[in-house]
Amino acid sequence: MAKLINESSNFGEICYARNVFDEFRDPDVFLWNAIIRGYSRHNMFGDAIEMYLRMEMAGVSPDCFTFPYVLKVCGGLRALEMGRLVHGQIFRHGFESDVFVQNSLVAMYVKCSQPRRARTVFDGLYDRTIVTWTSIISGYAQNGEPMEALRIFSQMRQSNVNPDWIALVSVLRAYTDVEDLEQGKSVHGCVIKMGLEYEPDLLISLTSMYAKCGQVTVARSFFNQMEIPNLILWNAMISGYAKNGYAEEAVRLFREMICKNIRVDSITVRSAILACAQVGSLELARWMDDYIMKSEYRNDVFVNTALIDMYAKCGSVDLARIVFDRTLDKDVVVWSAMIVGYGLHGRGREAIDLYHAMKQAGVCPNDVTFVGLLTACNHSGLVKEGWELFHRMRDYGIEPRLQHYACVVDLLGRAGHLGQAYDFITNMPIEPGVSVWGALLSACKIYRNVTLGEYAAEQLFSIDPFNTGHYVQLSNLYASVRLWGRVAKVRVLMKEKGLSKDLGYSLIEINGKLQAFCVGDKSHPRYKEIYEELERLEKRLKEAGFILHTESVLHDLNYEETEEILCNHSERLAIAYGLISTPPGTTLRITKNLRACVNCHSATKLISKLCDREIVVRDANRFHHFKDGFCSCGDYW
Repeated sequence: MAKLINESSNFGEICYARNVFDEFRDPDVFLWNAIIRGYSRHNMFGDAIEMYLRMEMAGVSPDCFTFPYVLKVCGGLRALEMGRLVHGQIFRHGFESDVFVQNSLVAMYVKCSQPRRARTVFDGLYDRTIVTWTSIISGYAQNGEPMEALRIFSQMRQSNVNPDWIALVSVLRAYTDVEDLEQGKSVHGCVIKMGLEYEPDLLISLTSMYAKCGQVTVARSFFNQMEIPNLILWNAMISGYAKNGYAEEAVRLFREMICKNIRVDSITVRSAILACAQVGSLELARWMDDYIMKSEYRNDVFVNTALIDMYAKCGSVDLARIVFDRTLDKDVVVWSAMIVGYGLHGRGREAIDLYHAMKQAGVCPNDVTFVGLLTACNHSGLVKEGWELFHRMRDYGIEPRLQHYACVVDLLGRAGHLGQAYDFITNMPIEPGVSVWGALLSACKIYRNVTLGEYAAEQLFSIDPFNTGHYVQLSNLYASVRLWGRVAKVRVLMKEKGLSKDLGYSLIEINGKLQAFCVGDKSHPRYKEIYEELERLEKRLKEAGFILHTESVLHDLNYEETEEILCNHSERLAIAYGLISTPPGTTLRITKNLRACVNCHSATKLISKLCDREIVVRDANRFHHFKDGFCSCGDYW
């Protein structure tokens, strides 16, 4: 009978074995174990539990072989209460010292997401096998406690227990979660020494680790070793590309998945949407939205939230609103994503209106909601409204974070209330960080307050001494008041620290393709046409009465040199290229990696009117929508 059950290889055979079993009048524990083991092996967990309960009712005492199978079933069903009941019976029957039973208990608690209970059992073991160590390490790694998993791994090594490949998978996962690449590399070395580098699960873990830690080229080499990469590998690679500045590669890999008819999941889709948002192409964003609408994820709230964020970052808050309106079950994350989108585009009134609608819908705001609201008020000049919203946060039990304080400093500073902004900082209940002092320095540059700006810069240099942006901001402040000697000192300081200013560039999307330009760029095949268009534009601007904003120049130059530099800024080249490459009336969409200068901002407003074009520019801080000679920011930026 036992042999029949053990050799059952499919559902039909195990059912036949059960029928034979039922013919026995008084089966002994050996037969009960066989039928329970058979069900357990075939993942027929419900039947296994039923047989165990029948065994108890029949008065047959379980032995040390019964409990491991029953505990495996409890773990498979995530049946914690049943598992605890079995745990009690283990004590009652005197198997609390049996190493195999105790190993099974650890594994059961791990699968039921109870690493603390697993640890209690683990700590009581006098004889720990590799299985025991691996179970507890996996438990902590899989339940969001990577540091504890690594501490136990260290204890394991000190106990002279050599890890197997299963333990190494969990250890790699833990190092991935804490993004400790150096220690992860040492485990990789251990994998090679043990000859396990081609073990599929380890390949997946190594791919995930290197991808998450930014080593996407190394990760891709592991990915390519798999003849048929599974979904976890695809997700690790696409997510790694998307989160480490390789957005176009992420999109390319996602398209490859689709072409190969490989089934995606919600994680794949969200990583691809994140990549589309980073690329910034509205045409690509529309393609992604079309794909989602035809897929099973069209009503997935997490996917729709990502789509809202994508459209907002690709320049169309109106399309983001369409996604928001069609989302059925709006939670706080969906509402917040839309409010943040409005904030990014400086549509403060709409953000506040949505906030009120959110409350009427019975949804309680969270800290991200208020970041979006404060950003929207900041970009719209709604000082009074922003100030009131900040002080309402605690009404919802939300303690402001540094990001909220930085938004308020920016809000006050941009409105010219520099003294109030400084007082606000000095009265903060938490230590001001880089974002707070950076907001004050930015405001000082706008209003040319050198004394306060220097103080803010000193704080920044002490907190974050190797951030180029802080030195550039101070240099720009000095240049705006023509303190060229101090500009030179800042440059010397940067040189001493080995810092260099980021090169500014602008991207423009034409027919779904992105073209890049930097200041004075003549590398484009059509550069002669671009500069001819630029000259025509400058002539029309002068005829319309446009006056150069010479304070935008950060060097001590004569007027002719100043004019040439300002006219050849990267966004001006991108606009010229867009005008010669698209039909009249086409919207131009430009992304700039730095904040736009005052001169280009003013010129773009007038160009939009002279050329009858809408021009959407995303700079380092926000979106600007230029149309009919006006900008959506209302010159409040």
